[in-house]
Amino acid sequence: MTDSSRAIDPARGVLFPDRLPRFTRMPPPAEASGLVSWFWIPQWDLPDGVETRQPILGYPAANLAVEPDGVTLWGSTTRASERVLTGSGWAVGALLRPAALSRLASSPSALVDTFAALDAGEMHAAVVAAMPDVDAATLVVASWLVHRAGPPSAEGRLANDMADLLMTDPGVLRVEDAAEQLRVSVRTLQRLAHRTVGLSPAAMIRRRRLQEAAQRVREDAGVLLADVAAELGYADQAHLANDFRTVLGFTPSEYRAAT
Repeated sequence: MTDSSRAIDPARGVLFPDRLPRFTRMPPPAEASGLVSWFWIPQWDLPDGVETRQPILGYPAANLAVEPDGVTLWGSTTRASERVLTGSGWAVGALLRPAALSRLASSPSALVDTFAALDAGEMHAAVVAAMPDVDAATLVVASWLVHRAGPPSAEGRLANDMADLLMTDPGVLRVEDAAEQLRVSVRTLQRLAHRTVGLSPAAMIRRRRLQEAAQRVREDAGVLLADVAAELGYADQAHLANDFRTVLGFTPSEYRAAT
C-alpha cells in the first residue's frame, strides 16, 4: 500500500509553473481522504487585455471543479490540456481518487477526455459564498463528496491503492509490477482501472513517467536527456522524445528551451 501524499507535488504536471496565477494545493480532511487526493485552488485577477495560458499534463485521474458558473466533473485525460485565463476568477478543484469517481460516474471510461455538468446547486452556492476563504470552500466540497459518494467500498480501496502505486512509485514500470505488489492478476488490475479510472494501468504508468520526465527536464538544466530516458524506463532517448511529441506536441529539447 502506498502513501498518496507522495503525489502531492506542486510542480508535477504543471508544465510552466512561472505562468501560474495564485495557486494553492491542499490535502483533504481525514474524512475525505479516501475520496480526494488533494484540492487545487487557482485564483487570478489579470489586467484588461492580458491573458495567461496554462498548459497542464494532468494526473491520470478525474477532477471535480467548482467555478463561479457551476460544477463540472472532468474525466481522466490522454493528452495535455490548456486553459486560457483572462480577467478575474477562481476554481475550487478536487483531484478525485478512484473510489469517488466510481460513485459519481456510471462509466468512468466514457468520461475520458471530456466532462459532465453536475447538479449540485446547494454545494455550489456554499462554495461561492465561502470564497476566497479556501479552507472553508474546500471543507464544503469535502463534506459534499463524503455525503454523495459515501465511504470507499472494498473495490474502491483496492482501486485507490492501485492509483497510488501507479501514480507515485517510480519502480513500477510494467503493469505486471503493480499486479504483483497488489497481489492480483494483470487482468483483474486492467478491469479495475477501466471501471474506476477509465484508463488502462499501462496508460497511467506512461503518464507518470512523462510527468516525471518533464519535471526533470525543466528543473535540471544539466541532466542529459539520455539519462532521463534510462532512469524512467524508456527504451532510449528517441522513445522519450516520441512520447513528448505525441502527448505534448514538442520535444524534450524544445521544452527545455522554453522553460
